[in-house]
Amino acid sequence: MVSYKELGLVNTKEMFAKAIKGGYAIPAFNFNNMEQLQAIIKAAAETKSPVILQVSKGARNYANQTLLRYMAQGAVEYAKELGWEKPQICLHLDHGDSFETCKSCVDFGFSSVMIDGSHLPYEENIALTKKVVEYAHAHDVTVEAELGVLAGVEDEVSAAESHYTKPEEVVDFATRTGCDSLAISIGTSHGAYKFTREQCTVDPQTGKLVPPPLAFNILDAIMEQLPGFPIVLHGSSSVPQEYVDIINQYGGKLPDAVGIPEEQLRKAAESAVCKINIDSDSRLAFTAAVRKVFAEKPGEFDPRKYCGPARDLMTELYKHKIINVLGSNGKAE
Repeated sequence: MVSYKELGLVNTKEMFAKAIKGGYAIPAFNFNNMEQLQAIIKAAAETKSPVILQVSKGARNYANQTLLRYMAQGAVEYAKELGWEKPQICLHLDHGDSFETCKSCVDFGFSSVMIDGSHLPYEENIALTKKVVEYAHAHDVTVEAELGVLAGVEDEVSAAESHYTKPEEVVDFATRTGCDSLAISIGTSHGAYKFTREQCTVDPQTGKLVPPPLAFNILDAIMEQLPGFPIVLHGSSSVPQEYVDIINQYGGKLPDAVGIPEEQLRKAAESAVCKINIDSDSRLAFTAAVRKVFAEKPGEFDPRKYCGPARDLMTELYKHKIINVLGSNGKAE
């Protein structure tokens, strides 16, 4: 058993309380490799933003759970090297699908876990979530639950269509499970193809797809039912067109990739939404930078020469999200 406190990590309790009061959201960035982790920590340290390092079940299997523990500890020390005296870094399991997975993460030093029972019948979701909460809370680990289903595909998470969260269920669910935060469905979606062409309108000036707006009426109803309760948005990448264009320019094939407009995420961050998940955007930035190097320097085979530019572009992306979208800069001095 490894306590996250030994690794220098924090859970989300204080982070979320401050975010709700301050009208901003905590960035939750998924990572799969060293370059992503370096970029996240550098961006957070330079902007003095609290940050959540998210690891999906697939990423955990890819990286190895023991290595992840030391990477998280190393991330805290790296942040201090960069001049961030008291880093506020959380290591979070994204979309845990079973009690066993969540328990294993708690035992290996995660400071927060998500149990995603949203695909289960309502009462089964409550029972599973409550079981995870009881174990996690015994070790001072915070728990995120999910109510409602997001469409899209990302890692092991896949759903053909979304089902909005029902505001009339949230009080009962939060009360009976004891969860610390609640991921809801209001129109965000996993992956780089968040909406079909049929769901979008076309901008007559640019010919680009314009996604449908988020259901802020549902968010407002949920906040009315659960005032001051931490709300989470998954599937919140904006799919920046400049990255998509670079990828397509240098041999990629991402037709009709479209994400959530940043102004809508900014609006959400100013409400009770205190955690916003971003994964696909960093994948796109990484891929765009690597493709560009390979196209311009086809003889290159040193990973540092193409992973380095990818790391730099992701750092820029993370800083932009922190400062211009989430408003969390300067909140972890």
